[in-house]
Amino acid sequence: MSHPRHHARAQPERPALIMTDGSRGLTYAELEDRANQGAWLLRKLGVERGDTVAFWLPNCAEVFEIYWAAQRCGAYVTPIATSLTAPEAEYILANSQAKVLVASPELRGLAALAPDPLLAILSPQEWADALDRQPSEHILDESPGFHMVYSSGTTGKPKGVRLPLPEGGVTDPHQIATLLAGRYGIGPNDVYLSPAPLYHTAPLAYTTGCHRLGATVVQMPRFEPEAALGAIEQHEVTLVQMVPTMFSRLLRLPEAVRTAYDLASLRLVIHAAAPCPIPVKHAMIDWLGPILYEYYGGSEGNGSTGITSEEWLRKPGSVGRATWGTLHVCNEEGDELPPGATGLVYFEGGWDFQYLGDAGKTRDSRNPKHPGWSSLGDIGHVDAEGYLFLTDRKSYMIISGGVNIYPQEVENLLVTHPRVADAAVIGVPNCEFGEEVKAVVQPLDMADATPEFAAELIDFCRERLSSIKCPRSVDFDLALPREENGKLYKRIIRERYWHTP
Repeated sequence: MSHPRHHARAQPERPALIMTDGSRGLTYAELEDRANQGAWLLRKLGVERGDTVAFWLPNCAEVFEIYWAAQRCGAYVTPIATSLTAPEAEYILANSQAKVLVASPELRGLAALAPDPLLAILSPQEWADALDRQPSEHILDESPGFHMVYSSGTTGKPKGVRLPLPEGGVTDPHQIATLLAGRYGIGPNDVYLSPAPLYHTAPLAYTTGCHRLGATVVQMPRFEPEAALGAIEQHEVTLVQMVPTMFSRLLRLPEAVRTAYDLASLRLVIHAAAPCPIPVKHAMIDWLGPILYEYYGGSEGNGSTGITSEEWLRKPGSVGRATWGTLHVCNEEGDELPPGATGLVYFEGGWDFQYLGDAGKTRDSRNPKHPGWSSLGDIGHVDAEGYLFLTDRKSYMIISGGVNIYPQEVENLLVTHPRVADAAVIGVPNCEFGEEVKAVVQPLDMADATPEFAAELIDFCRERLSSIKCPRSVDFDLALPREENGKLYKRIIRERYWHTP
């Protein structure tokens, strides 16, 4: 069974959603009723198959009501990050051609929003009141919908990832649920902890995939390291998905705090979204055992890789072998490279995505010689056994004196320094070499933001890396612009140093 409707019939009182802050959750029976009522409401608001419904909300039960209502009436559902400003939200609403927006009045950007006058905007309370007036039986013209998410915009305007709507019935097997069941063995006895914002793709896809499989979702309003450990113990969580920045925050807890919680129920810790420094992952495996599973993929769904802890300990730094689609590494001309050679990473055989309203970006994501192969813009190599090692994103590459430098390697080293909380490495203008390497560091203690500590960090890098890769200067920042999904907004940092007239 891979739809919450089945589980609502088989186990109506089983919790589908538990909010760790004590706010309203949902049983499977309640989720089914609210999804049906939501589908009726969306139809009355003019939403037809292929239209878009957006939500601009913190983590809450309404997110799942909206998502599952959209899945009943053949609509795309588009999340908007709560941190976005009004102009950023307006761009997504206009680009997606959303017909309905459910938004929290507490968001600072909502008051300044100037949307299309045809867009219906409801607060969570207005959504709830309107749902109460709708029938709880399913609509007569049900059809499956899908999510349409927007990239984080780390290097430019966000891109809307549009996939074809599924055909068939709403309760037909779903590819994401099939993947989660096959890869992780998720089923009705599982409890899945989601500590991340639901406006990101993986948390939204995994939590709703768990609903398809009958598991209980435990949702945190926001990630707090000790609260996450408490939630695992209290709810006997079996699976959790995190990002490497969460690992780092957990590892910085005093050992007495970390060991005070019973984590014996955990059978799998899933991680993705950002590179995980090798020492951080080693420390997590030493603490929790070989229960970490890493995957690499994107919102585009063009393919993915995966790697178990046992494999990773043999291949430290790898993100695994292809688990969906066929992996290729190619040069700039589109020719496939042999094992060990570094190039652009492509997948063949995944979803045929489009970037909404941007044929140029869609075209640029395809291999020039093999149009069926698509790339997320990452650079890496595969070894002789087919294990992928990522080097960096193509857009982050620094070219200094004609030499290609990949910042990720330097960043992964800097964050291992005991007095560094976070680090970003970028290229900045250099009149002789074109670019030079600069590190922007968030120290654990801003009292360390001194020229002496900057020199220490440069020496720290030079002792461990080739000098050409190492920063020639270090700046300090109170906090780097990193999203809660672990992705770093290097565009924002670069703009400080690259001034356009």
